[in-house]
Amino acid sequence: MNSIAISVSRLRLASRSGWMERLPVFISLAKPRVMALAVFTALVGLMIAPTQIDPLPGLMAILAIAAGAGAAGALNMWYDADIDAVMARTAMRPIPRGKVSRTEALIFGIVLGAIAVTFLAVAANLTAAVLLAGTILFYAVVYTAWLKRSTRQNIVIGGAAGALPPVIGWAAATGDVGVESLVLFLIIFLWTPPHFWALALNRAEDYARAGVPMLPVVAGKAATARQILIYSGMLVLASALPWSLGFAGALYGVTAAICGAIFTLLAFELNRSAGTDRRSAHRLFVFSIFYLFLLFAALLVDHSGSLAPARPSHDDRASASPVATRQPGAVRNACTFNIRGA
Repeated sequence: MNSIAISVSRLRLASRSGWMERLPVFISLAKPRVMALAVFTALVGLMIAPTQIDPLPGLMAILAIAAGAGAAGALNMWYDADIDAVMARTAMRPIPRGKVSRTEALIFGIVLGAIAVTFLAVAANLTAAVLLAGTILFYAVVYTAWLKRSTRQNIVIGGAAGALPPVIGWAAATGDVGVESLVLFLIIFLWTPPHFWALALNRAEDYARAGVPMLPVVAGKAATARQILIYSGMLVLASALPWSLGFAGALYGVTAAICGAIFTLLAFELNRSAGTDRRSAHRLFVFSIFYLFLLFAALLVDHSGSLAPARPSHDDRASASPVATRQPGAVRNACTFNIRGA
């Protein structure tokens, strides 16, 4: 009897040890680096919202958004396992390496996504939960299963999924979607094509081998470089909106201007080489990551520095511009208008 009990105990320990050994594999399925950027932009959306949210529900909301981003990443790896196996950039992912099965990845993604959406509904509100569910489905179904393998515009349209986290963060705090959050959505939406196309320029052979119609594969490197320059220009203009609309101050304005100038110069440099300079493409790709982080960090710091101790009530916000309640006097007065009167 004792020997049976010891055997069962050892079996449990072995099973627990095996699960712990595989934990890093499931974490990598969630694409932690992509998740980190999504979580940060969601946090900014939540923090700049005009409605206070208690620390504990706020933390729970951010964790739910992180889990949702991880679920989308896992579902992406499940569906793309066949092309991941033939691309050098993705061949070391868990499924191609045989560290986890496609079925396990699918179950993990579905369960994690369901938990994330439910958790966000409880911690915040139904609006944020619906937005999170829509983001996961858009990334997994619309982008991964449909657009990625069927059109050169895959990144342009699919970028909407990656642009939604600040909107979800805003909705978690307010229960609705505000103008500011849509501006942040626009910034990330326009940032996505030059960011990914800069990477794709140096991975065109990979995408061609996998049969993915990424823009450099189907249109050529010169056309891709021109599109990167065009989107970079639109991105720089969109990045000025938080300052021009009055919900960001001088720190953000200066940061956006400097970073925008560098981004544009790098895009011009890449365009001059007709997309053939691998170093120019890599520099733009790397800087694009820092660009988005610096932009959102400046917005967060700028907002925190100018935030009044008492935030306006819902009724107060209804009679003023959503961008006017957080700025110093001159900017606030310039932006205030009466919605009911309009």
